[in-house]
Amino acid sequence: MSVSAAELTAKKCTACEGDTPAFTKDRITEHLTAVPEWELADDGKLIRRKYKFKDFVTAMAFLQKVAVLAEEEEHHPDLHLTGYKNVAIELSTHAIGGLSANDFIVAAKIDKLPV
Repeated sequence: MSVSAAELTAKKCTACEGDTPAFTKDRITEHLTAVPEWELADDGKLIRRKYKFKDFVTAMAFLQKVAVLAEEEEHHPDLHLTGYKNVAIELSTHAIGGLSANDFIVAAKIDKLPV
């Protein structure tokens, strides 16, 4: 049963503790359909999306929007800026060593940010 982007964006991240199980491969697959621009890492422990902006200022403005969203959700991605206009965002739930609903909630909300 797949999950929709609308379902994810309607949710709020909740704190994960070490005893929260990471998503299984099936749950990851169900959630990836809602965020098709995101790729699953080979190890299955994070999702990643890449962007290319017209310039440094635009890339940084987008990263600032992501930072504000991450603070609101209390779930923080790894943000990468390379070549002054290439952005990569990686989401993983570090406390559980894998992916959780929070990663997909934040991914869906990032997808709604103006680029």
